[in-house]
Amino acid sequence: MSRPVRALRPSPATATRALALLAVLAAVGLLPWLSGRDPALTVLRARSAEQEPTQEALDAIRRDLGLDTGPLSLLGSWAADLAHGDLGTSWVSGTDVLPSVAAGLQVSLTLMGAALAVALLLAVALVAPVLLRGRASAGASAGAGAGAAMLAAVPEFLLATVGLLLCGVWLGLLPTSGWEGPQYLILPAVALGVPAGGLLGRLVADALPAVLDERWAELWRGAGVSRARVSAAALRRVLPPLLPQFGMAAVGLTGGAVAVETVFAVPGIGRTALGAAKSQDLPLLQGSVLALLLLGLLTGALAALARRRLLGPALRDASLSLPPARPVRTHPAIPLTLAAVLGTTIGWGLLRDPYAVNTVARLAPPSWAHPLGTDGLGRDVLARLGHGAATTVGTAAAVCLLSLALSLALGFLPGVAAGAADIANALPPVIVGILVAATAGPGTGGAALAVALISWPPLAAHAAALVQEVRASSFLTAQRAIGATPLWILTRHVLPSVAAPVARHALLRLPGIALALASLGFLGLGAQPPAPEWGLLLDESRAYVERAPWAALAPAVALALLAGLAVSGAAYTQGRGSARTTRKETPLAPIAPAAPAGVRAPALRP
Repeated sequence: MSRPVRALRPSPATATRALALLAVLAAVGLLPWLSGRDPALTVLRARSAEQEPTQEALDAIRRDLGLDTGPLSLLGSWAADLAHGDLGTSWVSGTDVLPSVAAGLQVSLTLMGAALAVALLLAVALVAPVLLRGRASAGASAGAGAGAAMLAAVPEFLLATVGLLLCGVWLGLLPTSGWEGPQYLILPAVALGVPAGGLLGRLVADALPAVLDERWAELWRGAGVSRARVSAAALRRVLPPLLPQFGMAAVGLTGGAVAVETVFAVPGIGRTALGAAKSQDLPLLQGSVLALLLLGLLTGALAALARRRLLGPALRDASLSLPPARPVRTHPAIPLTLAAVLGTTIGWGLLRDPYAVNTVARLAPPSWAHPLGTDGLGRDVLARLGHGAATTVGTAAAVCLLSLALSLALGFLPGVAAGAADIANALPPVIVGILVAATAGPGTGGAALAVALISWPPLAAHAAALVQEVRASSFLTAQRAIGATPLWILTRHVLPSVAAPVARHALLRLPGIALALASLGFLGLGAQPPAPEWGLLLDESRAYVERAPWAALAPAVALALLAGLAVSGAAYTQGRGSARTTRKETPLAPIAPAAPAGVRAPALRP
């Protein structure tokens, strides 16, 4: 008797992904109506700034674009065209959208590849000291972590501006704008790749010491296996839970490059989407966002496939072994010194007036009267830095805590969270900031909401990967065999194994969240003048960074100090907590990777 054929049902992740995709495209389609501005007037000014916006001209544009039929009719028409492979016609230029989107995507993919190469090279340089020191790598990991976090906190647009001035204007070594050959790729790739490399290097360097301390690594070294083979096996063991982060970083290099593409006038997909949003060119904006979303989904799927291939049958057979918890300790002098420098600077700035204007002293260099110099209006940079710390750091901390709580909850629902995470991660912060600003207006609250909506996917992906591996581990199989209840397993094994790494990851992302808020302020979507917000300080100083670099360096150095303080403080706290805590679980021997050919390693014993 043949078995009945069951109807194929979409997985929860597929359903969530489809719903999130439809929601984003619908929100983009409603942008002209959410913004409260007349789209006909915006399109008229984008087409010809000299033409008078008469009622007849505006009515003609509305009839031509179909604005008089309402947003639902426009969305339905666009969806019908999309089903036939047509992205529509640009409202501004009148040309087909598909070639413009394809050209921008090709440029962004090329830039993404070059930036990812820079990021991987930098990550290798940061991880190399940990691998070279082997088991005694905790100190190397702590040092690499603090330095990597500082690199990750450097604003891409500041790196782009400094690189443009140094290598393009002063030295004349590289072109400063455009996209005409490989030499135009170097400066944007470095500006994007350095922060991404710092983040990836920090994640790998933090996970390596525990793996290198496992018993299989000790037996391999005792059996004469070369350091290169041990390092390769350790990296293979470390990479599976981090591959989702690598995929998200790759997508972020494409969608999050709007500021860098703007500085260097690179015709990428992010800059295309930003220009379409500003001019309310709805078909071009929808096509650009759709391309970014599809790229994010594809990259996420490839990262998940690579992770499953690395884990192999152990994931299916519940025979994974987890690295033992090993804190990365750091000397207390490091976080204390960073906290003292940052706290003293902020406290000193709070004693000064951040709004006092003195045009006589504009762009004054650092002196006793103005320790960090003045800006273009003669305002004291130290005062603005100190008063802006509460808004920038406090808002970033609130967004970080919200993302951590959400990611820990969604980590146990990977089927539901995966689809929404893919969509949220593929969206550039600028596009989300534009949608939020169109609804609530530009400001600190709107920028915080925009960053919160897209900052949780990396943490949720990390949590979901760890939850999956913990649930598939051999020691949990033993706990179930002896009758442990699900609540006991959850509270005593799964949550402790997941919460600590994800919390450290969230703390590492605190400066990145502050940087995202600063990026929105840099593009005019966050805090508005004359607020002393760090992103605004960077934006205001960009026009005269060649004459007064101290105005731009002050908030950039503050972000780097914040990153170093977050990482070193987390490592120190983790080390003290681990020293006071005694693990009571039965020690189980980890399953070693297969020994290299020709090497007979002793058998592992509990």
